[in-house]
Amino acid sequence: MMEGFSSVLPERFLDLKKELVNNGEAQERLTQAWNEILANLETMTKEAIETGPEIIPQIDFSEIDSLSSEKLADIKRRGGVVIRNVVDDAEALRWTDSLREYVKVNPVDGLPLDNKQFFMLYWTQSQVRARSHPNVLKVSTWLNTLYGAPDGNIPEGVHLDQPLSYADRFRIRHAGGRWNDHKPHIDGGSIERWEDDEFRNCFAEILQGDWRKHNPYNITNRLNAKSSLYGRPNQSSVFRTFQGWLALSETGPGEGTLKLFPDVLLSNAYLILRPFFRPVEQPVSSDPLDPQNWKFDISTTEFPGIYTGEGGGFYGPRLSSATHPHMRIDEVMTSIPKVWPGDMVFWHCDVVHSVEPEHVGKNDSAAIYIPAVPSTPANREYLERQRQAFLRGVPPPDFPQVKDESEGEKPHQGNGVVSDISGDGRRAMGFEVSVGA
Repeated sequence: MMEGFSSVLPERFLDLKKELVNNGEAQERLTQAWNEILANLETMTKEAIETGPEIIPQIDFSEIDSLSSEKLADIKRRGGVVIRNVVDDAEALRWTDSLREYVKVNPVDGLPLDNKQFFMLYWTQSQVRARSHPNVLKVSTWLNTLYGAPDGNIPEGVHLDQPLSYADRFRIRHAGGRWNDHKPHIDGGSIERWEDDEFRNCFAEILQGDWRKHNPYNITNRLNAKSSLYGRPNQSSVFRTFQGWLALSETGPGEGTLKLFPDVLLSNAYLILRPFFRPVEQPVSSDPLDPQNWKFDISTTEFPGIYTGEGGGFYGPRLSSATHPHMRIDEVMTSIPKVWPGDMVFWHCDVVHSVEPEHVGKNDSAAIYIPAVPSTPANREYLERQRQAFLRGVPPPDFPQVKDESEGEKPHQGNGVVSDISGDGRRAMGFEVSVGA
């Protein structure tokens, strides 16, 4: 258990459990689904361990408009992809050099405090230019269009072919040392996955026992899902189809890179049903993961991996071998394949991900965080507030705020300005009105 956090949730969450599944028919359906999910997890676990990083799909930027249906299906099932050669190596390295100079000459906020490597910066020239790069925007559009609606009719006001720019941070991680703050987790919502009606509807088939029918790429309920009911800082209120980053260095497994759980369907199915099952008091077999050693139970407020924390709000999902044992997190979390400057890495908004705690390489591991964000009514509303933050040089709305502009990036040397935003990047940043908005 993390210090200052508790897995004991308010009593209303016991009522929520009962409201969702409190009848005999539901218990029977969900128990059957649970047992099927456990069997499939076992098979997938063996595949992931045997395959290693190559289980994460890899494509070249030049291929995105001509991928086979089999490759697309693999990308969607894994929930992650490495896209090579999105930006020219030389340009990516220039951005790296510029960021190094920026943090050298400016008083910047970052972690760890005694050796800053993860920077709470959003508006450097490198970041602004990277987000508006035409290839980055094209990749974002392609990722957004992997989503759709069951009837083929995208809701009014939604434009998957019009990417928006979401300002996030960057890292320049040094070799050696240890990072412990990015253990397996999912962003973009905590208890909201069960508590918020619209967010919960994204997983309706799972809660009905028809887990194989769950489509992680159904955009319909995502649009109005409230991923931040409690306004906790660093909790994205924007719908990101994929989270992602642009590599600014050569980084391979073991060098502080990203790790993914490579099956978004299975992880969603298990995660959503996990609160309704617990180990039996008297095990039937010696294997704690044996389905016979687990039973349907809605007698507690616990939602494994969800925690209350100091200051209010809910944290998680944070997954471990203790909270989600059948996912065998310690074995299955897979390092992404080696990347080079200008490559991009993306993972579906529901994918369990982490950062390797150790960097045993010799060089820095650097990346700018750039997700894929579609044009939706709620996202466009956020974009206008973000645009104002950019012009003022203060953190974007989803991130911890400063008292005034003097505490933001405005006084720094090397900030991005409007003229650094190129082409379609102006629309993505809210400086031109989107068609049909």
